[in-house]
Amino acid sequence: MSTTQSDRLRGLLEPLVAAKGLDLEEIELSKAGKRRMLRIIVDSDEGVDLDECAELSREISDKLDETDAMGEDEYNLEVSSPGADRPLSEHRHYVRATGRLVKFQLGESGELIARILGVDDEGLDLEVPGVKGRKATTRRIAFTDIAKARVEIEFSRKDKKEEEA
Repeated sequence: MSTTQSDRLRGLLEPLVAAKGLDLEEIELSKAGKRRMLRIIVDSDEGVDLDECAELSREISDKLDETDAMGEDEYNLEVSSPGADRPLSEHRHYVRATGRLVKFQLGESGELIARILGVDDEGLDLEVPGVKGRKATTRRIAFTDIAKARVEIEFSRKDKKEEEA
């Protein structure tokens, strides 16, 4: 999708999304056979549920139809929340991932897997899990040191309450 079309769609849709208390994370336009696929990714600090996505999808569809922003060609519209494997790139993404285990690429310093304990304007406070029976340690990293970051999916994480019991 061209930058101009992306910017035009963002300018058109962002007020609709913001009115629902959501953040417009991504707009993606791609080919799906003979049709085009317009994928809108939204999120919030509390997450996004299916009903919110459905309601927003209807409003976005109406807005796109009335403005003819997508032109005459057919397209499919998909409104969803970001997947669990979405890269963390904005400050708000790190705030929303507080308490989660994250895999960091730290430029030339290598890789680090740690749990986010806190976030401020300069960086993150982390808990690095202990290895081979050692206790976890804390570490601070600056946002400028992070090349990439992605939440690690935990299927068997014990809840804090369970650990304290």
